[in-house]
Amino acid sequence: MEPSRQLMTVGNITALQDTLKQLSDYGWSIHHADNTQDALELLNREAVRVGLAAIDASTSSLPLEVDTRPGLSQVQWVAIIERDLLQHDKARDLVYGACYAYQATPPDARRLDILLESALGMASLHEAHPISTLSCPDDDYHMVGESPVMQQLYRTIHKVAAAEAPVLITGESGTGKELTARAIHAHSSRCHGPFNVVNCGALPSGLIQSELFGHEKGAFTGANQRKIGIIESSQGGTLFLDEIGDLPLDMQVNLLRFLENLKVFRVGGLQEIPVDVRVLAATHVDLEKAVERGEFREDLYHRLNVLQVRTPALREHPEDIEPLARFFFQKFSAEKPSRVHGFSHDCAVVMRQHPWPGNIRELVNRVRRSMVMCEHRLITPSDMGLERRQSLSRDADTLQQVRDMAESDAIRAALARNKHKVLHAARELGVSRVTLYRLLEKHSIDKSGGSVDGKTVDPSTSGFVQLTST
Repeated sequence: MEPSRQLMTVGNITALQDTLKQLSDYGWSIHHADNTQDALELLNREAVRVGLAAIDASTSSLPLEVDTRPGLSQVQWVAIIERDLLQHDKARDLVYGACYAYQATPPDARRLDILLESALGMASLHEAHPISTLSCPDDDYHMVGESPVMQQLYRTIHKVAAAEAPVLITGESGTGKELTARAIHAHSSRCHGPFNVVNCGALPSGLIQSELFGHEKGAFTGANQRKIGIIESSQGGTLFLDEIGDLPLDMQVNLLRFLENLKVFRVGGLQEIPVDVRVLAATHVDLEKAVERGEFREDLYHRLNVLQVRTPALREHPEDIEPLARFFFQKFSAEKPSRVHGFSHDCAVVMRQHPWPGNIRELVNRVRRSMVMCEHRLITPSDMGLERRQSLSRDADTLQQVRDMAESDAIRAALARNKHKVLHAARELGVSRVTLYRLLEKHSIDKSGGSVDGKTVDPSTSGFVQLTST
């Protein structure tokens, strides 16, 4: 049997036995997975690229939810679903968002075989021609932004994805470090393997060893059966260690040993087990300073920091703020019909002036909140909890100073909206190109929005608070 004609089934397949027998006669090798762990183990053993999910009224949780789990996102799913269930929003949205195709019960084996063949062809196409660019971020991993800063991030992701060395992802809280890690995994040769996330700051202190490395039956009180640790379950894929700076010092020693020989030792085990996994780590703290304070092992830091990716803060790419807001607006609009149609011009201006200390996470929360609170067609600054006075909180003793601040803000915003093209920005502002160049010099603004005469411009001193998206 050709490995490519392996078929994984999930859900209640009791009523599908006759159909599955016919599919077997058509050349499909069928494997059933009772749960996500079974599915992951099957993917590690067999070249399964097509899945068949049975959904009926007795299903307590929709089996297609495994499509969003690590390691299963590359499977092309075909659903068998009761026609009445398609009237339910959850079932319908899940089939629409997670499946290549579906067939209503009772299924026709010949038609189903054709659908599975088509799904297999699509899976082969994805495998033969993996996504090679992040130039369309709206479609790829929802990394929104076309600014130079974001384009540099996309290029860096491609470079590190092609390697196998550990990667340290740094950046402020809320800038999308996990999203970056998922993009690295998706562009790597391990994209068909699992992607497992460990929040090092959320693991119970007494169970960290068992959670990461697993344990044998009887290793300690309550260990009634063998447990495969998160590291071992990442076999053939990627392990993402989020907030690595919060990992206790005693566990840092064990992690260092694993990184040196890529072998795990289960609690209560008698032998080391080799694991083929790539390690990505992320932190919002300065690990070099943590090393100086004795809070983080220097040898572990150098083991993790082979390749480095920095996720930019939102204030570093203001030209992406409106595309980001629109992206999240569309995303949340799909969840629930709303009479709100977008953002007012005043709201767009204030969003560009807000410092966004919480970065993308703050933007997401404010957009979502505003869509609930807004009572008009367009979202206003007050709906988002933003006030124009926040942008003028800098010291301004005279009316002229206030005018200068507003003028500087307007110029920077126009440059950002027009991708730093002076002629286009001048047209939008209603001034000549020569006048705009004079104003750029007056306010010490470089036309790229960043520096003047090679010196970095501090937004807080130039009368403008930069905004960005990640």
